[in-house]
Amino acid sequence: MALKYEIVPVTAFQQNCSIIWCDKTNEAALVDPGGDVSKLVAKINELGVNVTKVLLTHGHLDHVGGTEEIAAAYKVPVIGPEKQDAFWLQALPAQSEMFGFARTEAFDPTEWLNEGDEVMVGENKLAVIHTPGHTPGHVVFFSEEARIAWVGDVLFNGSIGRTDFPKGDHATLISSIKEKLFPLGNDVTFVPGHGPTSTFGNERKTNPYVADEMPIW
Repeated sequence: MALKYEIVPVTAFQQNCSIIWCDKTNEAALVDPGGDVSKLVAKINELGVNVTKVLLTHGHLDHVGGTEEIAAAYKVPVIGPEKQDAFWLQALPAQSEMFGFARTEAFDPTEWLNEGDEVMVGENKLAVIHTPGHTPGHVVFFSEEARIAWVGDVLFNGSIGRTDFPKGDHATLISSIKEKLFPLGNDVTFVPGHGPTSTFGNERKTNPYVADEMPIW
C-alpha cells in the first residue's frame, strides 16, 4: 500500500496530528497540526518525508494551532476546512486566551474545501466529505484505496464530537456519521482527533451514541 501514516499527539488536549505520506513519491501532508511544532518537525525529519501541504478538518485551536508555523517552515499551502468554519479561524486569538494557549493569530487557508473535492498526497487520492455538526465547516479526508478516514472531531472510539460549541448541532452530527461516514464501509479504519483509532463497523456495533442494528457476523 502506497499510503502510510503516523499519528503524533500534540497539545495539552492530546490531539492526533497525522503525518500521511505516499510511499512511492515520499510526498507528505500534515492533517491537523495543532501545536508542538518542534515535535512534529522532529518526526518529519525522522521519517524523511517531503511535506507538500497542510490539511485541516476544522477550525478549533487544538487542530490548527501550529498550522501557520508549519506552512511557513515548509512553504506549503493550507487546504481546508470548508468555508463555514472561517469564523473559528478568525476567533483563534480568543480561543488561545480561553484555553490558556500561546496566542495564535487568525488566518485563512490557501484553499477552502467543499463536498466532493479531492486532495492528492503523492499518488494517493483523498476524498473530501463535508461533515457538519461539531462545527459547520468540518470535513473528513477519506482514502478509498487504503480504507482509512481522518475524521477530526466528528467520531471517536466509543464516543462522538461535542455539539455545544457555537453553530454545533447534535442532529446534524449524527446525520453526518450515519449518512456520510458509515456508508463508506464497516472495514474502514478511522483516525479520530483524539484517542485511539477504530473502524466504522466497530462503532456501529458498540458506540452508544451511533450504534445501529448491524448484524454481528
